Amino acid sequence: MARLELNSVGKAFGAVRCADNLSLVVEPGEIVAVFGPSGSGKTVLLRMIAGMFEPDEGDILVGGRSIVGAPPEQRGIGMAFQNFALFPHMSAQDNIASGLRAKAKGGELASRVTSISRLLKIEHVLGHMPRELSNGQKQRTALARALIGNPEVLLLDDPLRNVDAKLRYEMRLELPSLLRRSSAAVLYVTQDYREAMAIADRIAVLIEGRLVQVARPEEIYARPASVAVARLFGDPSINLAEVSPHTEQAGLTAEIAGTKVRLDPVDQQAADLSQCWLGVRPDDLVITRSASEDAVPARVVAVTPMHERAVLLLRFADGSEWLAALPPDSPMASADDGVFVRFAPEAALLFDRATGLRVGLPHRRQAA
Repeated sequence: MARLELNSVGKAFGAVRCADNLSLVVEPGEIVAVFGPSGSGKTVLLRMIAGMFEPDEGDILVGGRSIVGAPPEQRGIGMAFQNFALFPHMSAQDNIASGLRAKAKGGELASRVTSISRLLKIEHVLGHMPRELSNGQKQRTALARALIGNPEVLLLDDPLRNVDAKLRYEMRLELPSLLRRSSAAVLYVTQDYREAMAIADRIAVLIEGRLVQVARPEEIYARPASVAVARLFGDPSINLAEVSPHTEQAGLTAEIAGTKVRLDPVDQQAADLSQCWLGVRPDDLVITRSASEDAVPARVVAVTPMHERAVLLLRFADGSEWLAALPPDSPMASADDGVFVRFAPEAALLFDRATGLRVGLPHRRQAA
């Protein structure tokens, strides 16, 4: 199989720059999730690789061979779209076979259709037309069509977006092993950070046409490169406070709503910063009824049950608000209760307020 390489790829439509100096390598058998907010350029990136658009600058290589300017059918690429894009006049079987009809004939074609449909658990609907299929069956049919030709590169454009929650959860478990079995270099676009973390070997975070961080899922969650990345991962989102950290004999400290809190030891660059964002994830907060060192007094504004957790909206003395996500065995607080908020020094992240980039504070917590 072949690796996929993007070398300084750029694309603009008028004044809108959808891809800005993108460089990325996806190895054979690797799944890289391209994750970012709507409008960040994810689908444009896939379409450049597939041959629907050509880049304005840079190069795209498959197996060391440039595919820029090559017709889509000669690129060795399979693609599954979020809207399925099935031929409405063809059965599921013919839709799947259409991805291989030019390369295989007769018995071999039928055998491969049967094999891939059995793998994806849709062999019982091969004779159905697309209008007779559920969204989950349509999604699997589109995926089978993309996989049947054993492509060197597989592009998946938010393939689970239109399926129900139960199937989406099941496919998050099944897809990684299925995709790795194909040995293709997989680029998987999604707007769901949980999906990216569950499926991908690495995540490429795309914001406004730029790759701002490419790393393993646990690395991106625990050590986001910027405030923008930190806000994209986690539900509820990360808490942020404006602080001016300073060094004391006991180490680095900062004030939150008038309370001094201790931070992890950091390098000189972080210690010299006077204007920072301090970030703490809601599930790193500890809520207590008694005052203690580093505990910030707060009042509970609201309590929202969320499946196995309860999310507390907290208001500090200066009017700022944070969220806390409590595990099931935590003592429950009620609205208008007075509480104290603590977090471990290593649970904090510091970001330069001017640039938004993370500095110091090697955050050691792993994603749940």
